[in-house]
Amino acid sequence: MDDWLVSMPKVELHAHLNGSIRDSTLLQLAKALGEKGVIDFSEVEHVILKSDRSIVEVFKLFDLIHILTTDHKTVTRITKEVIADFASENVVYLELRTTPKRNDSIGMTKRSYMEAVVKGLRAESSVDVVFMSYTANGGSFVNSLPSNDEYNGKTRKKIYVRLLLSIDRRETTAAAMETVMLAVEMRHLGVVGIDLSGNPLVGEWATYLPALEFARDQGLYITFTVERCVHVPNRQEVQAMLEFSPQRIGHAIFFEEEDWRKLKSSKIPVEICLTSNIRTMSVRSLDVHHFVDLYNGKHPLVLCTDDSGVFSTSVSNEYKIAASSFGLGKREMFELAKSAVEFIFADDAMKNDLRKIFDSSVKNLGL
Repeated sequence: MDDWLVSMPKVELHAHLNGSIRDSTLLQLAKALGEKGVIDFSEVEHVILKSDRSIVEVFKLFDLIHILTTDHKTVTRITKEVIADFASENVVYLELRTTPKRNDSIGMTKRSYMEAVVKGLRAESSVDVVFMSYTANGGSFVNSLPSNDEYNGKTRKKIYVRLLLSIDRRETTAAAMETVMLAVEMRHLGVVGIDLSGNPLVGEWATYLPALEFARDQGLYITFTVERCVHVPNRQEVQAMLEFSPQRIGHAIFFEEEDWRKLKSSKIPVEICLTSNIRTMSVRSLDVHHFVDLYNGKHPLVLCTDDSGVFSTSVSNEYKIAASSFGLGKREMFELAKSAVEFIFADDAMKNDLRKIFDSSVKNLGL
């Protein structure tokens, strides 16, 4: 089953760049900072080496990653490796999200941060990385790189990559607007949408609304991470998010009955991250996960990793968990993976290309 799941084409729509960093890279970078006296390496080494991290250790790792990803070289390296890792497990289409960062001490701006990300996309040569270029004529997207199926004489994998810029809930209205403006300006480099995410206990909806409305007016796709804390359920914000009608919603945690009815009637696709929800204790256990209700109700959904490095998972593993926990067979998993094509932030031409990839794999998958 493991080999079969890896060979199955997959779509990843909720992956945070910095949370997908390899353990080996994280260990190397953390050790280097320890030698410079920036951090105490002994305090984080054991956390990096673990695969079943506790909630406390998870957030400790996030804090470490935040320190590590504030220089251009590291951002480029991480991007290059993340693309290679997703391609290696046959992810054929990836929407990678990241929060543009500032680091005044080294002259890092939000723009230069994103330029470092794009440099990482260009640097990965073991797979054919195809990101999209926005054309002013009709606002359509076209491939920015020619098809190239040969690498050192061997057939190589191709992965379509698009970028989502994240608005962090800690940001001001002006900072959020700056992120959206940057997304508009970088459309020709594969930026297609905006994500609102971050600590659910921080910030107010009204702070980001002007930037989100501007993004929508500019034709950018929008997805929200909705994971209100069970102890502080902000009903008004959840309702406002649903009323905004984003193209997708991430997690959909701690909805009340009225919210579920609104979501289901709207048919807004949900980005489901099983391992993440359990590790962060957002959902008590898999047997009460809302995946079952949404799946049985034929609601649009897609399995994703959230932070594959931090949560020690992969897209293939998320399907494996769904199969073992919810009784999905190979055909059901294939149809679930293929259905994700309909929810990507792309035009019909791109969707048709991806449908062909899935259809052409049926025979080899024994379906």
